[in-house]
Amino acid sequence: MALIIGLTGSIGTGKSMIANKFRDLDIPVVDADLIAREVVEPGKDAYKDIVATFGVDILQDNKTLDRKALGNIVFNDDSKRKQLNAIIHPAIRKEMLRQRNEWIQHGKECVVLDIPLLYESGLTHYVDKVIVVYVDPDVQLHRIIARDESTEEEAKSRINSQIPVKEKAEKADAVINNNGSKEESYKQLIAILEEWGIRTS
Repeated sequence: MALIIGLTGSIGTGKSMIANKFRDLDIPVVDADLIAREVVEPGKDAYKDIVATFGVDILQDNKTLDRKALGNIVFNDDSKRKQLNAIIHPAIRKEMLRQRNEWIQHGKECVVLDIPLLYESGLTHYVDKVIVVYVDPDVQLHRIIARDESTEEEAKSRINSQIPVKEKAEKADAVINNNGSKEESYKQLIAILEEWGIRTS
């Protein structure tokens, strides 16, 4: 049986870096954020449903979704946001499971589901084990400000929209402390995988 690992963290904790390390180890990663962009491409079912629900005003000239226009609608209206989520979330989940099952059929002994909002979305039943990428709150704040050139207020508001990373770490099967160097984080990942019986070389 393949081991399905859920990889999560919070904004600014360095989860993408760990996801890339999994790829380097030839362990496939199913990326929820990437799938979220793909399911709303022109011609896809979710795209058609969004246009039918919100109208053509949310499209750019090239017929792709104008995310800013759509965002302006849903961020200020809870019922509209729920409508949008009811279209997008099932499409993302269906594609994630399709990719996961395809990798299992290919005989992979380990598949990673990279889901930023794993706990927020209640998707822990999709995985066997959860790894949380953790950093201290002040490190998280400084990394977001440096990366996105956002104000402290903007960064805090984005952090506060998710479950605190400390709380996620407490629920996880394993935690990678990413306060230090990349090498230190990679060593922690290798140790976790070896403990779980996954070959890394």
